[in-house]
Amino acid sequence: MSVRQSLLAILDQAPCYGYQLRAEFDRRTGSTWPLNVGQIYNTLDRLERDGLVQKGETDDHGHVYYEITDAGSAEVAAWLASPIRRTSTARDELAMKIAVAATLPGADAASVIRTQRRSSRAQLEELTRDPAVGDPPDGALPPEDLARTLILDSVMLHAEAELRWLDRVQQRLAQHPSRSMSLELATERPKRGRPARVA
Repeated sequence: MSVRQSLLAILDQAPCYGYQLRAEFDRRTGSTWPLNVGQIYNTLDRLERDGLVQKGETDDHGHVYYEITDAGSAEVAAWLASPIRRTSTARDELAMKIAVAATLPGADAASVIRTQRRSSRAQLEELTRDPAVGDPPDGALPPEDLARTLILDSVMLHAEAELRWLDRVQQRLAQHPSRSMSLELATERPKRGRPARVA
């Protein structure tokens, strides 16, 4: 999720100060993505540097309100209109961990998979017990509950997909003897690298 774009979209509704932005972000993400105030102000500083927001009025309590610029509004419109593209080169930590474990001599990739499967199942069971997951009897949700439900639905479906993917990984690994998958360190050294220090 782009915190930058999300904060910008909130500012497109009306000027806000830092803590107010944090509270609005929290409301719109169902309190599932905690942000600290330092992150909010760092993002605001970068948005101001990039000409997407500007400092506006300061209220009686000393809160500095940030206002979106025309360029900021255009960026929000472009963000909302464009799809999120997931590429095949996405840096998925679990996929990388299993790929490395499967090719390391002496590593037990099957154990890595079992540990992850237990964790993913536990997360899925925890999510299914959350009252925010699933449809309410009358079908209508208040906006804050809807935001939380949308996020939790995504997390739950990702956990289900992860379990299916782990099954597939286990099937693929079962087709290869463990010795055939091991990669020893290459004997050919890369041409580039840090030069040796001269004492």
